[in-house]
Amino acid sequence: MGIGDTSIAALSAAFSGLAAFGAWKASREANETAASVARIERDRWHDALTPQLRLKLERSDGLLYVRFDGPAQLGRLSVRLTVRDDFDRSRVRSLAGGPTPEAIAGIVWGPYRFRPGIDGADQLGRSAGPFPLEAGDRTRLALDPSVKPTWYEGADGEERWRRQYQDATIRLWADCEAEGHRPWRLSFGVTQDGQWAQTGRIVGS
Repeated sequence: MGIGDTSIAALSAAFSGLAAFGAWKASREANETAASVARIERDRWHDALTPQLRLKLERSDGLLYVRFDGPAQLGRLSVRLTVRDDFDRSRVRSLAGGPTPEAIAGIVWGPYRFRPGIDGADQLGRSAGPFPLEAGDRTRLALDPSVKPTWYEGADGEERWRRQYQDATIRLWADCEAEGHRPWRLSFGVTQDGQWAQTGRIVGS
């Protein structure tokens, strides 16, 4: 084989290599595009199937009503509710001689908590459940007024605590699971006037 033939063979091999690389790159990009489209479609479908819940406080009974309106194709929904504080206190700096971060975290900072030991509630009354709901069903959970911190001292300590939250919204997370689907975390603000609060924004979907 002469020098010319060798050069042609080398060029041919180089072009073949470039063509193979181009085909591989195109195939990879096509796969990435297909995966991206599939992910977008899955997210769209997940959002479309967001559980539609309604929550309402009955102050006279000390009960929180929870209703699952649909969609029915989710089948049985498992729901866990968690009371959120009035704001995130984990980043509040402790003052010398004041309550520790652990003591602050041990308080439900809001008007109500779940009744400890009832409806699957923990001992703090922070969360309750999980409990099952079918579309069109509702349940009710027992609530108690939140417990004031020990450092709300004096004869008016209890009164100051109640006054602080007398018209406050009950802030809640609703963690929902259904077989065959990624979970949802929904936020709710339940007012104390007996109005229904409907499904809030989706968080961390």
